[in-house]
Amino acid sequence: MTESTFSLTLPFEPDHPAFAGHFPGYPIIPGVQLLDRAKRLIERRHDCAFGGLQMAKFFSPARPGDALQLEYRLMGETVGFEIRCGSRRIASGTFTI
Repeated sequence: MTESTFSLTLPFEPDHPAFAGHFPGYPIIPGVQLLDRAKRLIERRHDCAFGGLQMAKFFSPARPGDALQLEYRLMGETVGFEIRCGSRRIASGTFTI
């Protein structure tokens, strides 16, 4: 794949089952759910399969109702991504294709 940059909405339903256990009284989207949703959206959009996760960093929790934006860049055999809520960084990382 050649290098290209994309942006799309990363939706999470406010009643997603993960919120019940993470955490009572202060629900957040678990990091594994953020990574899985981002991975699936990119794979579907580009008809590819990821081989793994090279690196991930979490900066700020994402809460029910947050308007999340996924920005990613296809760079040969890797995909660099960042998840934001407005100007707030939620997570970033790199997948391998």
